[in-house]
Amino acid sequence: MALTVQQQQLVEQRLANEVRSSGLAYILWFFLGAFGAHRFYLGRVGSGVAMLVLFWLGVFTFWLIIGSVFLLAYGVWWLVDAFLIPGMVDTDRRLKRTQIANEISATSGS
Repeated sequence: MALTVQQQQLVEQRLANEVRSSGLAYILWFFLGAFGAHRFYLGRVGSGVAMLVLFWLGVFTFWLIIGSVFLLAYGVWWLVDAFLIPGMVDTDRRLKRTQIANEISATSGS
């Protein structure tokens, strides 16, 4: 269903209040990347947990050769995430826009 102009404005207003910030995601990525904080913030809990486990598994097994492999994999993932954050924020924005539009459409009876 097509939304009216007022409903579209309401969607964009709510979206501006609810969307996640790419700036905050980058701050979390830089300072708390070892904890996967940026991924938790962006709603990617599963990969956040994987990143957390990979880093700390590497730290605790560093004295074995395998620990350095875990840390290398984590480091590559951490660097790649610097380029993926804008896409994750855009995906979150699109999903929230659709969800809000559906809610407004359902409550207005359109």
